[in-house]
Amino acid sequence: MSTDTTVFSSRVLADGFADRIRRWSRDTGAPESAARVAQRAAFVVSMATLDGNVCTDLSDIAAALNDGSDAETVRQRLLESGVTGQPESRGAMPLILDQDGRLYLHRYFDYECRLARGLAGRHATQTAPEIPASLGARLTSLFADNQAALGDAADWQQIAVAMALLGKVTIISGGPGTGKTTTVVSLLACLLEQDPDCRIAMAAPTGKAAARMTEAVRLRASHLPTEIQARLPTESYTIHRLLGVMPTGGRFRHHAGNRLAIDALVVDEASMLDLALATRLIEAVPDDARIILLGDKDQLAAVESGAVFAELSADPSLSKARIDQIASLCAMPGAAIQTPKPVAQSGLQDQVVWLTRNFRFASDSGIGQLAADINSGDSAGAIARLRSDTSGTLQWLDDGGSVPRDESVQAILAGYAGYLDALRADGRNPDSATAAFARFRTLCAVRDGARGVDAINRLVSKHFRSALKHPLDPGEQSEWYPGRPVMVLRNDYVLKLFNGDIGIVMPDASGALMVLFPEGDAGFRAVAPVRLPAHETAFAMTVHKSQGSEFDQVLVLLPEDHNPVLTRELVYTAVTRARMRVTLVSGAAVLEKAIQTPTRRLSGLPARFEELQIDNETG
Repeated sequence: MSTDTTVFSSRVLADGFADRIRRWSRDTGAPESAARVAQRAAFVVSMATLDGNVCTDLSDIAAALNDGSDAETVRQRLLESGVTGQPESRGAMPLILDQDGRLYLHRYFDYECRLARGLAGRHATQTAPEIPASLGARLTSLFADNQAALGDAADWQQIAVAMALLGKVTIISGGPGTGKTTTVVSLLACLLEQDPDCRIAMAAPTGKAAARMTEAVRLRASHLPTEIQARLPTESYTIHRLLGVMPTGGRFRHHAGNRLAIDALVVDEASMLDLALATRLIEAVPDDARIILLGDKDQLAAVESGAVFAELSADPSLSKARIDQIASLCAMPGAAIQTPKPVAQSGLQDQVVWLTRNFRFASDSGIGQLAADINSGDSAGAIARLRSDTSGTLQWLDDGGSVPRDESVQAILAGYAGYLDALRADGRNPDSATAAFARFRTLCAVRDGARGVDAINRLVSKHFRSALKHPLDPGEQSEWYPGRPVMVLRNDYVLKLFNGDIGIVMPDASGALMVLFPEGDAGFRAVAPVRLPAHETAFAMTVHKSQGSEFDQVLVLLPEDHNPVLTRELVYTAVTRARMRVTLVSGAAVLEKAIQTPTRRLSGLPARFEELQIDNETG
């Protein structure tokens, strides 16, 4: 479905809801002036949630009315409308208005309240456990190499593990290469040493991210004692699979009334969690179980409503009492534990750690420095670095036309030359083909237009088929051809295929074309094209779809003009998918504007935490 079609459908749905709200308001006996404001407010808040916001602001509704009304007038009319509740008396009202002027659809306000309760309740009731000396010794030994390199400086990986051992909820934020997986492996080892029967679940929002987590834990666990390695989790789940999604209705088997049978939950790529899914996940975890959320607060937020992980990880400050506990457990000087300045209040004091030391990129790495420029909003610095890079890791093609120039097209096609060579050398070897394909990817900000995913996939497919000239290619009448990379777009639990999984089309022994998906140590699994769930060609993918992936090289293609999709977080996410080299194709003005445009998602989650704190103090 094209972007234009999606926007049109969204407006039709929002219009229909708004008309229903107006009729509802009039049925309550509200004056026409109040019903009209409620109608417009319902439309604005509906469109806001479709844009990823959890709520909208009264000033935005006043602007949409365009009749001279100010925010206070809008507030009064909404409260007169008979369809707008307030937090303390919301009943079954479809709209909720909080004291700070945020207007919600009822269900989103309910999600915020439930998520805040689910997390704050664990924090309020937790007491620092007794940590045996043997566990402290294990923790010290696990990070001995770090400590040798850091001297008296704080080792934040070790601190993150200590915080997870001391608390019920731990939020660990770090960019690519900052050692999140290494930290988790050490944490799992400590949990299993403390309790050999600890029931640990690992999960991620997508099948691709879950599979990568399983593999990463396996690869980084080789230094652990054999008996601990044997007890490590051997599988990661998608969150939907962990919760037991039901075939109909989108309900889950596990929820607040039927909790998961686990002692600890580790969620990777938590920045992809939307508000609704995060709420349902937290509610399904037993009150006495640990929750560890891993992600990158600077990455793109979820496609759906909310920026939950960024909000939860906004405040890494630690109380003196917690610093003393960490220092004792980690055998490091408390004075070395100096926390960064918070971005904002999060409601989760003593539970957040930022990993900033990068083990993948050297201090003079072009990718690392460019990512830092982008994160700080320094567009001039980023562009200057792209123009003058001498590290060999950055390339900028100053191409902002409506159609990519020949130089840009050749850069895209050159990126897949190694994949083409691998198929020419052995067109029936999925190992070499999959490895070659994983080395390079074109990342687009949008789907539509000459600089979008669909057009680039058509362009590369045409070139690829022509260059490969495979004897089993049926020709242009079919979209299926040897070497076609295919990405799954919808979970299929029967086939064990998940959103984001990528397979390669290859002929079987009889010459029939099959899609081969990697299955870790089990090799590859062949699936007939006709059995695949929704899918698409995967030479190019959106930056959103690339989250949780890493490639040796990426080419980032931005659109001709700025649009709301182009944000600082999108550019940062795209650039940091690369291990070795980034080629950025964009006009200077579009790139500059994107870096200067941080994502703005309206939410009241910190306010919900604050309200709970006030209630606890006064209750």
